[in-house]
Amino acid sequence: MAESKASVTWQENRAFMGVAPSGHEVQIDADKEKGASPMELILLGLGGCASYDVVAILQKSRQAVVGVRCELTAQRAETVPAVYTDIHLHFIVTGQDIKDSQVEKAIKLSAEKYCSASRMLANGGVNVTHDYEIIEEAV
Repeated sequence: MAESKASVTWQENRAFMGVAPSGHEVQIDADKEKGASPMELILLGLGGCASYDVVAILQKSRQAVVGVRCELTAQRAETVPAVYTDIHLHFIVTGQDIKDSQVEKAIKLSAEKYCSASRMLANGGVNVTHDYEIIEEAV
């Protein structure tokens, strides 16, 4: 197993500075004044992981993609711990002559095989769903 090391240092109030294994800093703030909250970062991590996969798979399948946007909608439990119960990823794929079948395949491969964040959340009981739309745009 590969090991990763990160750190989170308290700054003030409910604000922290995270340092990722890559050395990049991320402002974290439970009050959402100086940065994203920890739960917001989980959503962003999922969206980033899945989006990376979708772009890479579409490019490998020679689709003329010029943009991919992932809009996430999530519901949380009303009791503590207020875990995510449902997360929906809506992909907006922009490009020229993008095939529906290729987008469906890319999303399915990401969700079921490649996206570690998606698998981890789904295995933990989160209902993760996906859909997409394609917008035609000249390359």
